[in-house]
Amino acid sequence: MLGSTHGTLTTDSRRARAIACGEQPGPAVHGRPADVDDLDVSGRRLYGDVPDLDRFFRPESVAVIGASDTEGRPNTGVTRQLLGWAERVGARLHPVHPSRPEVFGIACVTSVAELPEQVDLAVLLVADPLPVIEELAEAKAKFAVVFASGFAETGEAGAAAQARLAAAVRRSGMRLLGPNTNLNAFERFRDDLDGPAIALITQSGHQGRPVFALQELGIRLSHWAPTGNEADLETADFLSYFAEQPDVGAIACYVEGLKDGRSFLLAADRAARRKVPVVAVKVGRTETGARTAASHTGKLTGADAVVDAAMRQYGVIRVDGLDELQDTAALLARARPPRADGVVVYSISGGTGAHFADLATEAGLRLPPLSDAKQAELHQWIPEYLNVANPVDNGGHPVGDHRGRKIIDAILDDPAVGVLICPVTGPFPPLSDKLVQDLVDAAEQTDKLVCVVWGSPVGTEPAYRDVLLGSSRVATFRTVGNCVTAVRAYLDHHRFTAAYRSPLDEAPRTTSPSFRKAQALMRPGQQLSEHAAKQLLRAYGIRVPREQLVTSAAAAVRAAGLVGYPVVMKASGAQIAHKTELGLVKIGLTSASQVRDAYRELTDIARYEGVSLDGVLVCQMVERGVEMVVGVTHDDLFGPTVTVGLGGVLVEVLRDVAVRVPPFTEEQAKDMLGDLRGRALLDGVRGRPPADIDALVEVVLRVQRMALELGDELAELDINPLMVLPRGQGAVALDALVVCR
Repeated sequence: MLGSTHGTLTTDSRRARAIACGEQPGPAVHGRPADVDDLDVSGRRLYGDVPDLDRFFRPESVAVIGASDTEGRPNTGVTRQLLGWAERVGARLHPVHPSRPEVFGIACVTSVAELPEQVDLAVLLVADPLPVIEELAEAKAKFAVVFASGFAETGEAGAAAQARLAAAVRRSGMRLLGPNTNLNAFERFRDDLDGPAIALITQSGHQGRPVFALQELGIRLSHWAPTGNEADLETADFLSYFAEQPDVGAIACYVEGLKDGRSFLLAADRAARRKVPVVAVKVGRTETGARTAASHTGKLTGADAVVDAAMRQYGVIRVDGLDELQDTAALLARARPPRADGVVVYSISGGTGAHFADLATEAGLRLPPLSDAKQAELHQWIPEYLNVANPVDNGGHPVGDHRGRKIIDAILDDPAVGVLICPVTGPFPPLSDKLVQDLVDAAEQTDKLVCVVWGSPVGTEPAYRDVLLGSSRVATFRTVGNCVTAVRAYLDHHRFTAAYRSPLDEAPRTTSPSFRKAQALMRPGQQLSEHAAKQLLRAYGIRVPREQLVTSAAAAVRAAGLVGYPVVMKASGAQIAHKTELGLVKIGLTSASQVRDAYRELTDIARYEGVSLDGVLVCQMVERGVEMVVGVTHDDLFGPTVTVGLGGVLVEVLRDVAVRVPPFTEEQAKDMLGDLRGRALLDGVRGRPPADIDALVEVVLRVQRMALELGDELAELDINPLMVLPRGQGAVALDALVVCR
């Protein structure tokens, strides 16, 4: 780890850097003014405020601008829905229309200026919302909703119109939902359901329908935020707000693009601190998906690998399908924390159990063998010839009598078991009815998770409709895949939050002594030579080989003697990116004559290729180790990101890398290595010694510090290869590429 830091940025310079990064360092956080401690060393926020959205979701007064009761007009249907919603939440509704005396029997006012009271929420049913926003600002309205489309989702002109709208909202002090949103926030939510609720955030209203429909299965929904184009209020605002609501058990999100990466991470951090699960579908895994999302919401989707890593860093559970979103969110909202992470599969068929066990194990679930004593206990009710180690195969007949419940209770009584899953591939009454009832009854008397996969394609059977769906303690799924995904997310979430330590709390707020040295080496808009790049690494305490930069063959021979044979010689110049391909690297030189010849050859090639040199590097030759790559790139959404992976000349072919968004902790740096397919190479293979993993992690952390301190001044850093030596011997940066912004 880097030692204590000493140099500091002034408050003014920190704020200037924050503004340059697109940050707004000034808003109050939990009632206190933001100050220098709210920013990391790069000028980015470390804490986010929680918007007070109570009066948005439960206003006391509502104005409907453009209200109508003329049948057949779109505004009429919207007005009717808002009337019903206002009545349910106990709000006074004021229709606004320039020429109607009343709407649905309620007296109209002709303009915003004539509203009889200050309204909490104004709903704009007009094509051009900008003039109305300015009127609402005068009237001190708290919130506005703009349904109109034709903004950033349509292209450059629409984006400019949205920017004008956003600027007007900022000046007003009001908060705005939309534009290009819909009525989902004002749906009729069931109020007869109990238990923790799901809060829903979607950028496309239709995509939230499957989660909303969970109410018909007895799962409560508390809020729905359709964020639209996010000219003001964004996904992060609602995520922060929902994480603070005591009745919210899980937050489900459908995200097409993130408006601001840092805001999203701050909101996800809040949810992680409060142990509130967040499940998200994030569009943009493919180029086609990203392109479509951008046209739909007018926002950057971000490099998907970075988005994926950032979500995992803060415990956001990313799923692919809307069916996975609803099933995973439902399980996480209602299930109690696990008592153990062992999963037992219980079925009436050996084939069903074996198939499910394969899929569960492949997905990363742990299916521990039951103890000999537990297996002997189960064989009291299950024939000896059947396997009960895990999966547990009961053969079918025991579920039809008293033995069925005894088997379930015995499994749940095992302290190593935290989850019992019973896949029922199809109904077989009356045995399946008895099995389901036993599972429901057992679930009511245990604090462990009981899951049933009801595989019937029909879904009208009484055992499913009346018994399983009538239970709030059994998690019921229709597919094996969704069950496995949800259970893994459930175990992962509780494992993550139990150990969660926010990296934001440990983020550096003041610069290290390395910073001033590094700044002197930076050349805005240029690529540094290898020699200068290695000086930058040295400034941050990253080890490089013994080497000297020379400008003559005689000096090269002297340098080789000082460095120690064998040596490597490389051309060094600011314009050289791929030295190996150009023949500008010579390795394994063992004599003065070879060094002289190599110097002449390198300089000849450079002249032929038209490459200007600042000299030739004579370097110590380091051979024994694992070649890795550690780097920094700049993401449009999240800013600097740090990458580690398998390095060498095949780095672009293997593409075995892991990425994190600073700040991250030492533990998270170690987790990066676990993401690599080639992780085993670091442990030693085919007789090779284990690599110095601690030294590798140390380099990653120092590179992170460099990324944070140099911030947006550093466009790209590539240490390749970083030779990780055998355990206890450290790591050496053999080559480096630095591009300044």
